[in-house]
Amino acid sequence: MPDHPLETHHRWADLPAEALTPFLSRKMMHGDRLMLAHIDMKKGAVVPTHRHENEQFSYILSGALRFSVGDEGREVIVRAGEVLYLPSNLPHGAVALEDSLSLDVFSPPRQDWIDGTDAYLRTQK
Repeated sequence: MPDHPLETHHRWADLPAEALTPFLSRKMMHGDRLMLAHIDMKKGAVVPTHRHENEQFSYILSGALRFSVGDEGREVIVRAGEVLYLPSNLPHGAVALEDSLSLDVFSPPRQDWIDGTDAYLRTQK
C-alpha cells in the first residue's frame, strides 16, 4: 500500500485560538473540500444571522446554543451531544445560552474564515 504524503495530524490543544471577540474564539483546520472548527462561545455570545454556500453540521460538545433558523427565524435549542444540520444558503444565527463549545463541519471550507473576511463575526458580543 503506498504512503500518502499529504496527510496531516493535528491536536486541538496545539492549534492557536483565534479570538474574534472577547466572547467568541475558534480553532480550525481544513482540507480541499472539508473544514473543521472548534467554536468556543461564552454565555451571551452572539453569532448574527448570516448565510453561506457551505453545508454545515454543528455538534455541541458542551453547553447549549439557541439557533435562529430560516427567513422566519424559527428557534432551535441545541444542547451538548446534539447536532444541527444547516443546508447551503439557509439563514441562521446563534446565541450561547451558557458557555459552549461546538465542533462545526463545513463543506466546502469557509473561504471567508480562511482569509479573514468574516467581519460579521468580529464585531458582535
